Amino acid sequence: MAESVNESGAAIKQRFANLALSPQSERTFPVGPASAKKLGYDAAEIDALPRAVTESFAGVGNPFSLGALRPGETVLDLGSGAGMDSILAARRVGPAGRVIGVDMTEEMLQKARANARAVGTANVEFRHGEADRLPVPDGAVDVVISNGVFNLCRDKPKVLAELFRVLRPGGRLQMADILLDDAVTPEEVARKGTWSD
Repeated sequence: MAESVNESGAAIKQRFANLALSPQSERTFPVGPASAKKLGYDAAEIDALPRAVTESFAGVGNPFSLGALRPGETVLDLGSGAGMDSILAARRVGPAGRVIGVDMTEEMLQKARANARAVGTANVEFRHGEADRLPVPDGAVDVVISNGVFNLCRDKPKVLAELFRVLRPGGRLQMADILLDDAVTPEEVARKGTWSD
């Protein structure tokens, strides 16, 4: 029987709450600094961060490889998790720039805030929110980064509309994500597991 939208949303939130609290217990998908390096993040940059910043990283790609962030830009990190991408973005946009991390999981938000304080990143803030109802004003950001979040969203057109709502004219979307190939059969999808696998 297929999961209901409410059940899958609750399962996703619980999975990422667990990842915030106990990253070493994740066995289904790659997490942590080794995964970030395999995805193309600069090894020296990752190694220079405290373990607490990188251990709950659950990205599927590297949104920074899609374009450079410029000093002074405002960046939205959709699904900011424990804050690794937000902290890296904050360093790239510098003190004149700003990063807004949005996540739906309170445990991840608490960890992200602690991580930002631990590394002395003052130009980042973390807000609780859902991808289809962002707590950000219209036209407030220059760049949206996202890493492995879009595939978890049920109403993708609504999420995209929301991202374009918060982007300034000429803004950019730098998204790393996963998708199913047309050749994947329904049986293979069913064997994959829960919505958040």
